[in-house]
Amino acid sequence: MGDENTLLDASAARHFLRRTGFGALPEEISDYAGLTRGQAADLRLGFKRSRYKPGSGKDLFKVQDRYLSFLLKRRTPGLQEKLTLFWHDHFSTNNAGVGNPRLMSLQNRLLRNNCKGNFRDLVKEIGRDVAMVEFLDTQDNHKSEPNENYGRELLELFTLGVHDFSGSENYRQSDIVQIARAFSGWRYIPQKYKLYFDPTQHDFTIEFPGRGPKTIFTDVGGWGPAGRSFDDLGEGEPEIDRVVDILFDHTDTDGKNTVARRTARRLLECFAHGGYADPVYAQPAVDAVIAESGFDQHFELEPLIRAILVNDAFYETHSSAPHGPGTRKSVKWPVDFVISTLRMLDIKPKKQRVWGGSFITLREHVARIGQSPMEPPSVFGWDWENAWITTGSVLARSAFARDIATTRVGGKSTRLRPTERIDPNLTDPGAIVDAACEVLGIADQLISAERTAFIDYLTSEGGGPLDLQDEDFVDRKLNGLFGLLIQCAAYQVH
Repeated sequence: MGDENTLLDASAARHFLRRTGFGALPEEISDYAGLTRGQAADLRLGFKRSRYKPGSGKDLFKVQDRYLSFLLKRRTPGLQEKLTLFWHDHFSTNNAGVGNPRLMSLQNRLLRNNCKGNFRDLVKEIGRDVAMVEFLDTQDNHKSEPNENYGRELLELFTLGVHDFSGSENYRQSDIVQIARAFSGWRYIPQKYKLYFDPTQHDFTIEFPGRGPKTIFTDVGGWGPAGRSFDDLGEGEPEIDRVVDILFDHTDTDGKNTVARRTARRLLECFAHGGYADPVYAQPAVDAVIAESGFDQHFELEPLIRAILVNDAFYETHSSAPHGPGTRKSVKWPVDFVISTLRMLDIKPKKQRVWGGSFITLREHVARIGQSPMEPPSVFGWDWENAWITTGSVLARSAFARDIATTRVGGKSTRLRPTERIDPNLTDPGAIVDAACEVLGIADQLISAERTAFIDYLTSEGGGPLDLQDEDFVDRKLNGLFGLLIQCAAYQVH
């Protein structure tokens, strides 16, 4: 469960900040250390709507560059952007299917503006979002041949999930077929990105009596064989909202609200660790945060997120080395890995590039590591946790670390400046390694053998005190130490 009055020490504050943002800066740690879990959650959730403006161009690369540059700003609301990225994955839409970066930017703004609002309202807005309408073929949903794509993903991915916590089916194929009828006739004006309803293309029962009544969930959802009618408030425009309202009343075989349970589990999986992908493991924590937040009654996301951020489940990955068999950690998403590294080292890319090594753009680094914003691989989004770690992605993470360690040109802000991050008067190799680890937030994550290996690296040219006033030594060894630490296993997880 967890006590919201538990005080955060510096280590817990660092954990809280990096899981709810992109890295933990020293000044941020100072602000949060000494707060209670509840105070920290309230402060983090109190962000004001960011001033990010969608790009208007047709070049996806420019839209992605603009987005990543925005994340790098030191005053960017971290939790808002973490939530925006989560919802981008949850309501996965990609430019390859939409074919219009402007629409992807507008959807990104929609997710950002509603990331901690009412989830029922967000689902309704997503159904009207032009990028989603294009991506899942709502605009091709004709009365003569209803298109099932959006209806299927609405049930499978956005709200209910295929199975409940007991393994029972949450819906049937017949429910998808009926819901497709509700979304028929919705179109958009390409030049204005404005959705409208075309009644001449809507499936009205009087025209297609053979398709039966507009009723769903006749044997699942808690309503019995009568099911629920989604045209009881009238046919046409009201049906898409009515369908969503019915979905949010759906109960599973335990009598619990299905949407609330699945949404809470997904958020726990994102902010705590991958073990919450297993409903059996997740159930106690899921039901606890729902009960504390009342999410199954009003579907307000902010109270649910707060309940997660004060729960012990959120702090499960906050453990020091050595890590035993039951230790839980979560692999950093590629966007998080790149942006948090640059923020903590105060490196500002020039012309969207890291000025060292391969001189490629942030966008290319992030994509090679396995995540391209606004281009998730499919409607299922990205695979998380162990899927982030492949032979290719590990090499790409190492290449990014190498580029960071070899920044040599450009202005002062574009280079790694290690002696500005640690005390340049340090001479003891162990103290230097500890200081570098502290900057990167992994001081308590290395086992003794790893720490010894890094000390050996620093002293490989001879023993005795080290001189951080020696520019050549800093250039070769201290920069190299940071590069190695960024590649180490402890830095890939949090």
